[in-house]
Amino acid sequence: MALHTRAFFTQHLKLPFAEAAVVGNTYYATPTPGGLLRLRIDFARTIRAHEYDGLRLATLHQDRGELDAVTLRFEDHKTFDHRDAIQGCGPTHSGYATFHEFHDRPDWVPWEGALTNGLRAAIEQYTSVWFPGTWQTPTPPSTPGRTARKPPSPPAPRSGSRSR
Repeated sequence: MALHTRAFFTQHLKLPFAEAAVVGNTYYATPTPGGLLRLRIDFARTIRAHEYDGLRLATLHQDRGELDAVTLRFEDHKTFDHRDAIQGCGPTHSGYATFHEFHDRPDWVPWEGALTNGLRAAIEQYTSVWFPGTWQTPTPPSTPGRTARKPPSPPAPRSGSRSR
């Protein structure tokens, strides 16, 4: 498989859904076990053959079909900023923030060097709307902070008489 789709979704995006499968170039998940809604993620095609500029997320209902869809563009989520900067490729260049699929080069990983943190955060945000409570976000590790100090004790109560 030229796109190495399974590795992209499971190893790089690290999507947390237990009930999930990759079929061809598409990721399918049932974030709510036993629910009627499904999540489908495809690579978003450009007008050029075998070129992709993002991910297309769709919420599917088991009986009613597609309920919602959104495209997360690689450019908007800075997925290939580092790769393109090294290559001297800017927004006006062909191939900027995209990748190509080459069927004659099965060992080549087209999304090599992709930084997926922004995409993963956007997928998390999307799924939290359609599938609330299903995204298992680990609690951030506690960082050592300042040492707690005791607050100063309040002043002693004054008596009712004045002294000079």
